[in-house]
Amino acid sequence: MKRGYNFLYLVAVSILVFTGICWAEDAGSQSNTELTEINLPDATQQNSQPKLDLAEPLSEGKYVDPVRYTLGPDDVVEITVMRHPEFSGVYPINLEGKIQYKFIGDIDVSGLTKKKLEAKIKNIISRFVINPEVNVTILEYKSKVIYVVGEVGRPGKYYMRADSIPVREAVVAAGLPTLAAAMRRCRLITPAEDGKAKIRNVDLYALLYGGNLKQNIQMHPGDVLYVPATIMAKVVRVINPVTAPISSLNSGENAAQTLAR
Repeated sequence: MKRGYNFLYLVAVSILVFTGICWAEDAGSQSNTELTEINLPDATQQNSQPKLDLAEPLSEGKYVDPVRYTLGPDDVVEITVMRHPEFSGVYPINLEGKIQYKFIGDIDVSGLTKKKLEAKIKNIISRFVINPEVNVTILEYKSKVIYVVGEVGRPGKYYMRADSIPVREAVVAAGLPTLAAAMRRCRLITPAEDGKAKIRNVDLYALLYGGNLKQNIQMHPGDVLYVPATIMAKVVRVINPVTAPISSLNSGENAAQTLAR
């Protein structure tokens, strides 16, 4: 009996220590995030059609249209030239951003939109075809990815069908936050080559349940949306493995007593 009390005492102390560590980590991460927080665009810029108006400025001063998609490595396109099947076909884009086009050779298509590629192909084959009618279809979108990790229904890598995607669309695609998610303390991480990643706070609760479109930040290729767990969820996950031996021990004693009867 004394051994059991000692064990429960150790479990209680461990829980208190772990809870304190979790509070300290959360407070530290929140303060660090606030130091690197970036001012978000005003909510008046985001109307009822976010797919058309949620363009976010880049460092070069240019704007990205979220609906536009620029081609890149691993994408697959289908080129159709009306009445000229010899110039038509399906072409994967290699790691150099080029396609191997029939009768022409390698064509650099990286960074081109579908319309620009149609114009480029039309200009190239106009030497062989009079007034060519060219149509380009993107069959596979694989050059741009984002990551949604943590407490969501389906964490993982997601391919983008535009040059940017709002946080809300990414979270919905990932299966929405779980019951263990700390939705007010999410972070959007933009990696950098120099190792100094940009971190922005995202309040998913205000976005999803409060309608605060100011939190609907645009995610760009390579961005990571991290949805952390609540402190209570962390504590429960530590308690479960610790209390499991007690449960199995009690069940074993009950089984022995039943057999003895």
